[in-house]
Amino acid sequence: MKERKDIDLPSDRATEFLCQQHIEYIEQWNKRKDDFEYVMSEYLRMSGLYWCVTALDLLDARDRLDSTAVLKFVEECFDPSSGGFSPSPDNDPHLLYTLSAVQILCIYNAVQQKYVEGVTRFVSSLQLSDGSFMGDKWGEVDTRFSFCAVAALSLIGKLSCIDSKSTVSHVIQCLNFDGGFGVGPESETHAGQIYCCVGTLTILNSLHQIDQSKLGFWLSQRQLERSGGFNGRPEKLPDVCYSWWVLSSLQMLKCQDWIDTSRLKEFILACQDTETGGFADRPGDMVDPFHTLFGIAALSISVYAPLPGENKAHVCTNNDTIQYAWYTGN
Repeated sequence: MKERKDIDLPSDRATEFLCQQHIEYIEQWNKRKDDFEYVMSEYLRMSGLYWCVTALDLLDARDRLDSTAVLKFVEECFDPSSGGFSPSPDNDPHLLYTLSAVQILCIYNAVQQKYVEGVTRFVSSLQLSDGSFMGDKWGEVDTRFSFCAVAALSLIGKLSCIDSKSTVSHVIQCLNFDGGFGVGPESETHAGQIYCCVGTLTILNSLHQIDQSKLGFWLSQRQLERSGGFNGRPEKLPDVCYSWWVLSSLQMLKCQDWIDTSRLKEFILACQDTETGGFADRPGDMVDPFHTLFGIAALSISVYAPLPGENKAHVCTNNDTIQYAWYTGN
């Protein structure tokens, strides 16, 4: 049998969780506003801020960011006309960044009535007759957006403002023969899209409509033999962000015991940069806030108990902690 694509973990890899280095990395990243990477990330800055805030909160270090500045930025991205949030000021509002903004507001307990009314109006305006959601007024449809819509409305207690039945129907239409989901009907199964679809069905209490064991098997097959990490689809290399997408999906499906968590932990820890802090997609690559959050989040949901804020990232379906669990990438 042909061996699957994989990597070998370096012999000098990190084996312990570098908590303080990660805190300092995230804090410094938010101060380097003249760096090329920071400037070029304007188009997704709201999500970038969410990654940083949540990572620090999981490490019980949220006070390392200026909460006044964080909430001021969120306010500057609010569009009263549409009710949505943009990735940064003077950009168009989008469901992706609206969810990130709502999550930040929930973490800081700063949800205002104007935000609730605006987000409700914005999200409901993007639902189409087949139950799917556009990401913004330009019309792109993706199962990520279904998740963003449902997660955001769940956090503010406004799920009744959309047609949940047709939302579920659309997600089921995206189900593939292998038990997984893609960006739409007849699209390739992908672990990130599975997370979005399983999350949507979980929030809407409709997970019983799919074959959970079949999907759990497909997800468990994402763990690779040599590295212990997860890939997002067959014949791809492991990536630390899938530690979150796959593991959290397995937990929602109650299939988390189907993978080797000790091997997964070894892979995630190996993706740390021992000099700068932060996580990369794979050992030896450049670190970034995106992979840093999802490395920490994956470790926190039962893989690595000593994390300071581990209880905050458990996958769950209640609004008290959903802001930590429900996230979709860009």
